[in-house]
Amino acid sequence: MDLHLQADQDFGADPDTVFALALDAARFPEFFTGFGPIPAVRQITAHAPPAVGSTRELINGDGSRLHERITALDAPRHHAYTLTGLRPPLAWLVRAGHANWRFTPTAHGTHVRWQYRWTLTSPLAWPLAAPLLRVFMRGAMARCLAAMAAALADAPARALPPHIRTEH
Repeated sequence: MDLHLQADQDFGADPDTVFALALDAARFPEFFTGFGPIPAVRQITAHAPPAVGSTRELINGDGSRLHERITALDAPRHHAYTLTGLRPPLAWLVRAGHANWRFTPTAHGTHVRWQYRWTLTSPLAWPLAAPLLRVFMRGAMARCLAAMAAALADAPARALPPHIRTEH
């Protein structure tokens, strides 16, 4: 059984710039500050340049460590990954998260849609997992996107870093 979440945000910057920021391991932790029981991301260590199959380790504010494996990368339009390594009590409810980011050009910049599909451990997890993730994870996602948009509001446009490879 899966639970779906979505957060959307308009950015006043071009898709290349927004996409690069979303994959910036050094800067992303400043934007994902957590919400309620969802911890902030404190550090991201990329094990290789962004490419399909490459992995990153996330160290959270509560000391937990998560792992991302990139499953799709089409700069500057699409980025997807699977998140694993959840620890109890969340691991009792959720096996993995499957994130999907879409970057759509608009007349004034970029529209970002960040979706998560959470694979629950059992249908019995639904009564606890659904409200927890819908309120707190979706809130953390929305806060993250808003912080990213604010950071780019007056920033000069930057080119897509050359180390980001695309896969179609």
